[in-house]
Amino acid sequence: MVSGLSKAEKRRAELEQQKQKTRILIISTVAIVVIIFVGLFMLASRDSSSTAGSGKAVDFNYSDFPRLGKEDAPVKIVEFGDFKCPACAQFTGVIKPQIVQKYVNQDKAAFYFVNMAFIGPDSETASLAALSVYHQNNDAFWTYFDALYANQGDENAEWATEDFLVSLAEKEKLPVDLELLRKDIQERTYESELQSDISTAKDTGVTSTPAVFINGHKVDEPFNMEAIDAQIKSASEAVSAE
Repeated sequence: MVSGLSKAEKRRAELEQQKQKTRILIISTVAIVVIIFVGLFMLASRDSSSTAGSGKAVDFNYSDFPRLGKEDAPVKIVEFGDFKCPACAQFTGVIKPQIVQKYVNQDKAAFYFVNMAFIGPDSETASLAALSVYHQNNDAFWTYFDALYANQGDENAEWATEDFLVSLAEKEKLPVDLELLRKDIQERTYESELQSDISTAKDTGVTSTPAVFINGHKVDEPFNMEAIDAQIKSASEAVSAE
């Protein structure tokens, strides 16, 4: 008659069974943790999406900023940018023209710009030049604005020099006093205005560029035109309902 399992065999079987239970427990625990984290992430994303544009709006003093479009336009779009920022150049070349065509030119929105000069010393030089042009001629400012980004140099090189900035204005045939432009750059005429812009960026919590706000609410995806369209529509409807 064949005897049953030996004690050693029974012990090995019990240990193997225990290991199997432990493995199952570990896998189950990991799966539960993953599910919890995924759930929390999805909830956070949903909450972020549902509250985008619905929190308290930033109360900008729009009259302090260069404006493209009608002052009484129902939707006000503010961009914080640095003339040395490659992403800002992309925004200006791709997204801004769509905003201008679809909304600014239709008197549905006005576009504003705030200097957030932080990449290099010549970020400030470029901003000071742009502010000089702005105070001479608002329309010329926007021509210069586009030209600065279109002729942007390497982010890591100091390309926005006094000579470059004045020669660019001359090349664009801006209706401004070039000698005054050079003087304003040299003497940092609009230093206090520039620092006010930078303080506005800091107070608003802006940490990167481009940062875009629509009627005081930050745009989560500044390169997503569909999302911008939706937020402009929502802002416009909110103004109409007031």
